[in-house]
This record gives sequence, structure tokens and C-alpha cells, in this order.
Amino acid sequence: MTTTTTWALARVLRDRNAGLYLAGVVVSGFGTSALWLASGVWVKDLTGSDGLAALCMLAMWAPTLAGPLLGTLADRARRKPLLIGVNLLLAALLPTLFAVDSPDRVWLVFAVLFVYGAAGVVHDAAESALVANAVPTPLLGDFNGLRMTATEGMKLLAPLAGAGVYAAYGGASVALLDAVTFVLATGLYACLRVRESRPEPPAGGWREQMAEGARHLWTHPRLRPLVLAGGTTMLFAGVSGATIYAVIDSLGHDPAYAGVLYAVQGAGSVASGLLSGPLLRRLGERRFAAYGIVLTATAAGLRAIPSDPVALVCSAASGVGLPCVLIAALTAVQRETPDALLGRTAATANTLVFSPNVIGLAAGAALVELLDVRLLLAVLGPAWLLAAVPLLQSAASPSRTATRSPSDANPA
Repeated sequence: MTTTTTWALARVLRDRNAGLYLAGVVVSGFGTSALWLASGVWVKDLTGSDGLAALCMLAMWAPTLAGPLLGTLADRARRKPLLIGVNLLLAALLPTLFAVDSPDRVWLVFAVLFVYGAAGVVHDAAESALVANAVPTPLLGDFNGLRMTATEGMKLLAPLAGAGVYAAYGGASVALLDAVTFVLATGLYACLRVRESRPEPPAGGWREQMAEGARHLWTHPRLRPLVLAGGTTMLFAGVSGATIYAVIDSLGHDPAYAGVLYAVQGAGSVASGLLSGPLLRRLGERRFAAYGIVLTATAAGLRAIPSDPVALVCSAASGVGLPCVLIAALTAVQRETPDALLGRTAATANTLVFSPNVIGLAAGAALVELLDVRLLLAVLGPAWLLAAVPLLQSAASPSRTATRSPSDANPA
């Protein structure tokens, strides 16, 4: 790790609010990742149905489609109390899963996961808006990178812990563990030192308020290309993700080998998060996102080569490249959006970026049945590269210099 990166990390961790936020992300992210794995296994054990088990993930992700609506809540209330309230709501909701003891009550798992997902949309919107005020602007890129590192790091560790708790004590115990992490995160968020004024009464109805976030993204010359590139990237990432087991078959491995590839990709994402702050300052959001897309698209295309070393290198490269456009888009939204619009704009951006991933997964699942996986990947890679073209053609944005601080020029 370079001296500049180390200095940037130290600056973030020395900031009290940034440190508390990151601790809250680690704690609540651990519980969420543990529940993510255990819920599917739990439903599978109760019902024996692969389809119902897969619906657990859909139940958690479906509320993302309502991001523009749910995000308005983050602009109609003070963000810190809202963040605390959402965490306490989930902490109180999760123990109800102790009532699930037979296939007849599996519906309760889906209901809780759906509310969990909806609360998560509100939580993320409030968090994005509050971070923009609580963390100094020059640290936003570093903070968002570290947040990505913390999230991906938990995805590497928490599922194993969740599986262990589930095997020993059952699914309800994993839910209780997740509830405890939300209580702990609530304590950390309560310690944040932020000044928030009561939001002004909204000028229009819900529909007008929802449209304001989308309008801001669409009319802003720096945000629109980043959000569009993020959505396109996640669309192609869904197609690529659907090919994973076909790739494993071409390598001659059992399906469990997917765990190795995902672990390598997660390690790449951790590294990307650590380096993103300095690279954002050096390159600017557009070029940082574009280079990440180029790296990810190239890796997707090269996965057509049936080779273990190539597959591992491509997984690591995907892990490094894929978060770049996500971090760049989030940082730009936080920096370029007025505070009164930030909650709904961040939630709308998340919907536009992450929803295409579901479409990509469905399309990829169909295409991998119709086409040879090597041909599919050989076409996917070059097509994916086109998403970077608008970003590379854009002129250098003011954000390249706006994110600099005096210490960046002389970190010593």
C-alpha cells in the first residue's frame, strides 16, 4: 500500500464520525451477510424447494425497485434519528422468526426479508445523505472506498459464521445474531456528532418529490453518465454472474468451486476499496469508473479461456474493477446533490444502478442455456467495454480538483 493510500486511510479513521460510521457498517454488515446465507439454507431445509430458497434473495432485493419512493423518507425527516429508528425496527422485527418452525410458516421468512429490504433502502438513503454532511468532503471518496472494503470483507467472513450458527442452533438464532448487530450499530450511530435542522415541509405530493431525484440525476451533466454507466455495468455483471457454473464446468470442477472464485473476487473488491480514494483524486470520477469498467469487461471476456489460472486472475480483476463505477457514482451523487434532495436522489441512483443486475441475471440464465459459454463471454466482454466509452470521452470534470486537499499534495 502506497504512502498516499496509508495517509488517506489514517485521515478517514482519525475523523470521529467517519470512524463511527465504518464501525457501524462492519457490525451491521456482519449480521446482514450472515442472514443472507442462512435464510436460503433455512427455507431449503424446511421445504426442500430450490425455488423457494432462491426467493429469499428476491424478497430482500425487490424493495430496491421502490427506491425513489422510499428515498423520499430520508428527505422528510432528520437523518440521524431515522437511521437509529430503522435499526431499532429491524432489531425488533427479526426475533419474530423464532415462530418459524414448519413449512407452513415459511411465509413469515419472506415477509420479514421483504420488510428488511425496504428498511435497507431507507437506511442506505439516510446514511448516504448523513455521510455527506458528517464526513468532510475531501474524505468522501476514501470513506466510500473503505465502506466498500468493510462490506466486502464481511461477505468473506460472515457467511461462514452464519452457516456455523445455523448448523449449531438453527435459523432463528442467526436472525437473533443479526438483531444484536443492529442494536450495536444503533449505539454507534447514536454517538455521531451531527447538526441537523428539521427539513422544510415538502412543496409537492409524493409523485413530485420522487420525480425531483430522478430529474436531478438526468439533468446533471456529471451524474447522468456515471449512473447510466453503473446501471449498464450491473446489467452485464448479471449476465456474467449467470455464467459462473458453466465456466466451472468448462474447468472440470464441481459447483463448490464457485466459493473459491467468489472469495478471490471478494479479495479484489477489498483491495479496490482501499485504493479508491487516492485513485479518485488522481483520476476523477469519470476516468476512475471507466478504467474499472475496462478492467471488469476484459476479465469477463478472458473467462472464455478454460484455464484455472486465468479464471482466478479474472475473478480477482473483476473484484477490483466492478466496485470502481459504484464508488465513483455514489461519491459524485453525495458531492453534487443539494442536501434537501440527497436522500431521494441517492435512493433513485441505487435503483437505477442495481436493478439492471436482476435483468442481467435472468437474461444470462437464458443465454447460457442457448449459447456456448465461451461464445457468450467472448461477445460479452467487447459489448461491456462500450459502457466505458462515454466516460472516457468526457472532459476532465471539476471534481478532479474539488476533491483535493492540501495534505494530498504533501502527505508528509
